[in-house]
Amino acid sequence: MRLAMFGGSLDPIHNGHTALAHAFVKKLELDKVFIIPAFIPPHKQKHSNVTPEQKLDMCRLAFDGDDMFQISDIEIKRQGASYTYMTLEELSAIYPHDEFFLITGADMFMTIHHWRNPEIIFRLATVCGVPRNNDDISDLEKQAEFLHSIGAKTEILDAGIMTVSSTDVRTRIKNGESIHGLVPEPVEQYIKENKLYL
Repeated sequence: MRLAMFGGSLDPIHNGHTALAHAFVKKLELDKVFIIPAFIPPHKQKHSNVTPEQKLDMCRLAFDGDDMFQISDIEIKRQGASYTYMTLEELSAIYPHDEFFLITGADMFMTIHHWRNPEIIFRLATVCGVPRNNDDISDLEKQAEFLHSIGAKTEILDAGIMTVSSTDVRTRIKNGESIHGLVPEPVEQYIKENKLYL
């Protein structure tokens, strides 16, 4: 099978995340995507009062009813800093005969060679990136050439995905502004009911 991992802080998951996941399902003809919220992203400080369980709940709501997407607590159960190479090793041990893809946004695609043990990531998965806009495409293509030179396989989505950031969503909530249209509606409702990010 063709399986993908899509992780990160997802704090909260938003419409840019879901659009990115759906776009790669179509481009790569994927059989399943694992949505994996990080316990603590290694490159970020903890910046909200949201529990790991609430992040999982929001991810489930964002993809509710779509069997293509499987919400995984693999990094949350492991605790500590969430390193991608460790998660790929765990998934590859469970699915040893399947092909893996790692879905990333532009920023992560441009810096992945600096991550912990990138050679393990490159051995276990094809690294997939998406430009934020048309101006980004040439930068991503140059980065893809560089990644190939150090042993990586890559796929670039040739269309920009809506630019939403979790930081912007959190800031809007804190300032009492609407997040309608930025996150899936069930996620918006969950955030309001649980008074998250205030």
